[in-house]
Amino acid sequence: MQPTPSASYSLTLRVKLSSRAGSLGELTTAIGRAGGDIGAIDIVTVGNNYIIRDLTVASASSTHGEQIVQAVKDIDGVELIQVSDPTFLMHLGGKIEVVSKTPLKTRADLSMAYTPGVARICDAITKDPDKAFTLTIKKNTVAVVTDGTAVLGLGDIGPAAAMPVMEGKAMLFKEFAGVDAFPICLNTKDPDEIVRTVKAISTAFGGINLEDISAPRCFEIEDRLKEELDIPVFHDDQHGTGVVVLAALINALKIVGKQIDQLKVVVNGVGAAGVACSKIIMAAGVTNIVGCDQSGAIYRGRKENMNWLKDWYAQNTNPNDERGTVHDVIKGADVFLGLSVPGVINEQDVQNMAGKPIVFAMANPTPEIMPEDAAPYVAVMATGRSDYPNQINNVLCFPGIFRGALACRAARINEEMKLAAANAIAGIISDAELHPEYIVPSVFDKRVAEAVANEVEAAAYRTGVARRASGVTETM
Repeated sequence: MQPTPSASYSLTLRVKLSSRAGSLGELTTAIGRAGGDIGAIDIVTVGNNYIIRDLTVASASSTHGEQIVQAVKDIDGVELIQVSDPTFLMHLGGKIEVVSKTPLKTRADLSMAYTPGVARICDAITKDPDKAFTLTIKKNTVAVVTDGTAVLGLGDIGPAAAMPVMEGKAMLFKEFAGVDAFPICLNTKDPDEIVRTVKAISTAFGGINLEDISAPRCFEIEDRLKEELDIPVFHDDQHGTGVVVLAALINALKIVGKQIDQLKVVVNGVGAAGVACSKIIMAAGVTNIVGCDQSGAIYRGRKENMNWLKDWYAQNTNPNDERGTVHDVIKGADVFLGLSVPGVINEQDVQNMAGKPIVFAMANPTPEIMPEDAAPYVAVMATGRSDYPNQINNVLCFPGIFRGALACRAARINEEMKLAAANAIAGIISDAELHPEYIVPSVFDKRVAEAVANEVEAAAYRTGVARRASGVTETM
C-alpha cells in the first residue's frame, strides 16, 4: 500500500512552460498520475512565449518524490529549472535561536543587564540560591537531553543526527506552552557519563526532558537523575506516551461502555514506551495486562530473551499466565496497544478480540495494523500518525506537564501529576463531542497545554512536591 503523500516529503518544482493552452493541464495531470498531491501553483515570471511557475507537491517518500520529478521531466515542452525541498529549507541554520527579552539601547541598559549592575544579582543569588528561579532563565528553561540512540523511526543515529529532532522538541515547548527549551546532544552512550554531565549542567535549567535514549539504559539514567537532582526529570518517550495513551483510553472506554478494571489489555512491544504505558494504565485501574515481544507473551519463569526490565514485567503482569504468540493472547482482549513494529497483527486478530475492540497501533510511520484494514472490526482506532484520526501524540502532554511543574517549582513529576495530565487531556473533549474518531484533542487545540498545566500544578501541591508557596507573588 502506497503511503499517503505528506508535507514532510513535499517538493517545490520550478518549471518553465510554453504559453500554449493546455500546457499547465498536461503538467498537473502528469503529477497526479505519478501520485503527487499539488498544494499550490504560483507564477514566478511571465515572458513572451513562456511562463515560469512554482508548484508545491506532496509526495509519500524520497523515492516517490524522485518518480514525480522524472514524470515532469518526461513532458515535452516543460523545462524543469529547479527542485527544492521545503523541509530541508526549514532546517537551514537550525530551527531555534536565542533572543534577548530586554533591548540594549543605552549605557543605562547595558549597566543593568551586564556590568556593573549584574554583580548585584549575582550577590543576591549567592545569599539565597533559590533566587536563581526568579532572577535567571532557570525559572522557565528545560534541557532536552539525548544521546541519539533511539530516535523515533531511525534508531541509533548518534547525537549530531538527532539534533534536528531535539530542535523540533524545543520548538514545541515554546509554541505550545511558552517554555524555553534547549537541545543537549551528548556524544556518549555511557549511563554514568550521561548522568554526570546532566547533573553538571542542571544549574541553568528548571527541568530535564530525556529524549530518544534506548532501553533499558533510559530507565537507569532517569531513575538516577530523579534521585540526584532537585528539579523534574521526565523521559518523554516513556511517560509522555503513557499519559496520552491513558487519556485516549479514558475516552475510548466511554464510547464502548466498558470499565477500566474489567479490561484485558495486550501490549505488543515491551520497551520504554510499552512499560510506561503499562504502568500508567495499571495505576489507573487495569489489572489484566499481557505483554508481548518477539518471543511471544511475557510470563513468570520465562527464560528466553529476558532482561531485568522484562523480569519486572513478568512479575507484575499476565495474572493468568497466558503463553504463546501475540496472535494467541490477543484472543478475547478488549484493548490492543502496539508500541512495536509494522504488521504485527492482522484482521483476523482484531476479529478474535472481545466485542467492541479498541486498537491503538502506534508504530511509526507504519502501524501494527493499518486503520483501513482494522476499520470493519474495531470500535475505536488510534495511531501515531497525523494523517489518521486519533493521533497519539506526545505534544499533547509534555509542554503542559512541564509548564505546570515549572510554575510551582516541583521537585519531581510523580505518578499523580501524570494521571492528572491524562485526565486533563481527556477532559478537553466533552461527552457531547466524543466520537470514535475524536477521542483525543487536536495537537493545535490551545486549551490542552493550559488545562494540563493547571491540573499538574494542582496535583503537585496536593502531593507535596511543589516548592513555591501557592498563591504567593514572587518578589525580589
